[in-house]
Amino acid sequence: MWLLLALLQASLLPAQLCEAPEQGAAVRVLSSRLLGLAMDPARDPDPSVYLALRLASDHNLQEEKHYLGRLRDAFQHRYGRSLQAAGQLHAAHHAQDAVATKPNTSAEAEWPETGRLALYLLGLRATCPPPEHSHQRSLVTWLKYYLEEDWSGSRRHGHPLTSFYQYGLGVLALCVHRKRVREEVIRRLLAAEHHAKFRHGNGSATDTEAVVALAFACLKREKLVGAGLAAELREAKHQVKKRMVEAQSEDGFFGNVYSTPWALQVFIATNTCGTHSAYSKAMAALLENLDAFSTAATMAQALPALHGRSYLDIGSMHCEEELDTLTPIDPAPLPIDPAPLLEAWGNMTVRLVVECPEPRCHQGRLYDQQVPAPAGASLLDVLRAAAAQGDFTFETQETLLGPYLTRVLGLEAQQQKRSYWQLLTAPSTSLQMGVAEYRPHDGETLILRLTHW
Repeated sequence: MWLLLALLQASLLPAQLCEAPEQGAAVRVLSSRLLGLAMDPARDPDPSVYLALRLASDHNLQEEKHYLGRLRDAFQHRYGRSLQAAGQLHAAHHAQDAVATKPNTSAEAEWPETGRLALYLLGLRATCPPPEHSHQRSLVTWLKYYLEEDWSGSRRHGHPLTSFYQYGLGVLALCVHRKRVREEVIRRLLAAEHHAKFRHGNGSATDTEAVVALAFACLKREKLVGAGLAAELREAKHQVKKRMVEAQSEDGFFGNVYSTPWALQVFIATNTCGTHSAYSKAMAALLENLDAFSTAATMAQALPALHGRSYLDIGSMHCEEELDTLTPIDPAPLPIDPAPLLEAWGNMTVRLVVECPEPRCHQGRLYDQQVPAPAGASLLDVLRAAAAQGDFTFETQETLLGPYLTRVLGLEAQQQKRSYWQLLTAPSTSLQMGVAEYRPHDGETLILRLTHW
């Protein structure tokens, strides 16, 4: 009898066959650090943080409940209104495509929040008890609307208004909630995968490919598509994983240190983590570079895979016998005003260059200065130090992956125009980290280049 009960309990708990038990202590510390960041009331709630806490092996159930309350407050305020107003903007986008090429500012004000809403819906699915059906149904309707708005607003370009990464997250979230997705929506992702549309500029496409592969795996697993389409999804998923293995770098990463956790989720979701040497090599590389995950967004991106979980596990989560043993580690405060640090640690100098090619700018180089900065400072700290000198300005925006550089010296990177601020180290090596993660060394030349993709 006791054996039967033990086996029954084991069957209710999610499998963690892909975690690295020998590094459990280090992973637990990373979870504790993320919990400490989540408890900071000055930080806006992020659904990916909640997902990382829910997919962990141990929990702090009281703080998770409090964080969920903050998320609900934020999202219910945003999505408590009717879809009627958004539908008017949707019609405006259609009229815009038909009669003009100039931007429609009223429609742009309702920019699709596909990825953020998808992550919130995934978070609700990981909640016990589950949310009220009416509230969930309203959010699902919003997400389906965003998937259409995301695509139709930029149909003539052949890509979503946001990105294939966010679009794939939207399909994944609907699938985890066991909601059917129109075949046309799925085929948009299939066509993009077949024609290698996921890469942005010279950047890595690994994270996007991985998210889309997870969506394909979910659609097939939940039997939400017919047999013919399921076979196409299986083949596309296989091709994505094959490309990942073939492109794995010598240091073990898939793409870079930040996209590797997404790739690992694909192996976990397809139950191949124990049969691919590429998986163990990448996991080892990730565990050796845990210090690269220093922000809440990057920690949240890494922790599910480190715990041997994928976002597909959300669909089968049970909350019985969860370990309520996680304690927070208070994070060190990030410097807002770099001046005091410059006085104490001003032993590093970085050359900062801003480039804006024609036709956007007549002069190619807009800024070229030596910037003193604290030892161990991030690129974001360097930008703050440059601004403190009085002749440099910049702005960032919080995104799914942390702070994103949006404006430099008054020049804005506009998603509508497929432009972004590319981060490079001289002479032309693209950084594989964000502004909050990359830590330059003394004497390095950093380039901010306004680039189109």
